[in-house]
Formats: sequence, structure tokens, C-alpha cells
Amino acid sequence: MSLDENALLRIAEALERISPPPAPPPNFDMADAFVWHAGEQPAHDRLDPVTKVNRVDLDLLQGIDRARETLLENTRRFAQGLPANNALLWGARGMGKSSLVKAAHAQVNSEGHGLLLVEVLRDDIPTLHRLLSIVRETQGKRFLMFCDDLSFDRDDTHYKSLKAALDGGVEGRPENAVFYATSNRRHLMPRDMIENEQRVGINPGEATEEKVSLSDRFGLWLGFHPCDQKEFLGMIRGYCDAYGVDVSDDELYAEAIEWRQTRGAISGRVAWQFVQDLAGRRGIALTR
Repeated sequence: MSLDENALLRIAEALERISPPPAPPPNFDMADAFVWHAGEQPAHDRLDPVTKVNRVDLDLLQGIDRARETLLENTRRFAQGLPANNALLWGARGMGKSSLVKAAHAQVNSEGHGLLLVEVLRDDIPTLHRLLSIVRETQGKRFLMFCDDLSFDRDDTHYKSLKAALDGGVEGRPENAVFYATSNRRHLMPRDMIENEQRVGINPGEATEEKVSLSDRFGLWLGFHPCDQKEFLGMIRGYCDAYGVDVSDDELYAEAIEWRQTRGAISGRVAWQFVQDLAGRRGIALTR
């Protein structure tokens, strides 16, 4: 072997020593929920198990009956190996969009299915194709991929990665994966961004179609709208009954209305925050 060949061999061996080892395959028996953490290189990607998911029971989600039944049935069909749609839960903030996704997952698994929930952070959307490669190669498991509070700002091109992952590309979405997302925006883009494309684009119609076509990748659109005071009070009473907070209707509703007025908002999130405050003042732990 010549001197040059020896030098090249030593360089190759050195590069192998400093290169990161391949990531070990995830152990999907550790939990039924995971969080995807993308590394700078594929070898640094991780799926971290979540042993205790932050969620509420399905029966505590009030005022969203139609969306609840639709999403639950879609999730149940997917867990059974039947065709199911990607789902976009959009609308008013604090009305239970992400809570419904996690509650539907728990309900389906309580029926004997082993559906895996994988949360994907918005900033990791460009690496979604790497996660799909892992999912595609995992036999005997079905994955519900979930991105909370998904939206895209001006000049943000992450949406193109998501479009390709949902339906596009040669391989397409794996049969053992479905994607749920929540957003305050129906088309995931700010309105002024779409209007700007219509105003300044050479072909405004085509530019707008490019921006809004992402939401078309979701077969289910489930809208969440602001609740009224009756629904708001019903949520609070449901929480109090479920967690053993003993308080009369008159006292409860008077305090709840005052709480709502001081917050200047009315939603399921505000209802839960009031119940936390009420239980804390009364020295009651919120456990079921």
C-alpha cells in the first residue's frame, strides 16, 4: 500500500470514529405517547416516551359534541386498521381542540387498541419525513401524529414540507400513520398573507391556491366556536362534579360569572382555570 493510500485509510478511520453512531431503534412498548425531537443529524433524532400524558377525560369536554363524536369515530377506525382521514381542528382558542385529540387517543386505547400518539413540534415539521421513515418501517404499530397550535407566518416555507408529508411525494403518507393538527386559523396562514398574495402576485389565483392548499390535505375539518354562558357554566359544573368540589349552584355560578368578567373571555380553558382557583381556595386536590 502506498503512502497516499495509508494516509487516506487513516483519514477514513478517523472520520468513522468521530461520526455519531446510528440512533438505536425506539422502544414503542415503553409508553403509548412520545415526543419527536429532531437532531441536527438523523443520528441525533429521538422519540422520547411520555409516561403520563397531560389530558382530561373525554366525558368532561362539553359544548363540542359533534366534533367529539366525529374525531373519536375517525380515530377508532384508524386504530382498527380501517381507512381514516387526517384531521384539522381549527377555531376559537381555549375550546378544547388539543384536549380532544389527547382524550380521543386515550378513549380508543381504553377499548383495547395500542394506538401510539406522537407529538411533533411545529419547528420540527421540516424533519417530518424522517419521522415517517421510522413509522413506515415499524410493523404492527399505528401512529397518530399530532401537532398542536400549527400555523405559518409570512415567508415561512415549512408548510411545503408538511404538504409533501401528508399526501405528496412518491411514497406518500404511510398506511399506519394519520396526522392531526390544531390551529386558530382555518387555512393555517394569516389572512393578510393570503390577501397580500392576491394583491401583488403575477397570477393571484395560483398564488392563493398554493397557500391554502395545505388545509386541503386534511380530510376532516372540525370547527370550534366560542361558547355561550350556559355552556361555560355547564363546563364548570361538570368539572366540579367530576373532581368532588362541593358547591351550590348559586354560589358557583355567581363566582364563575365574576371570574369570566375579570378575564374578559369565555372558553373551556377559562372554565378550567376557574375550577383550579376554586379548588385551591377550598383546599381540594383535583384528582379523579
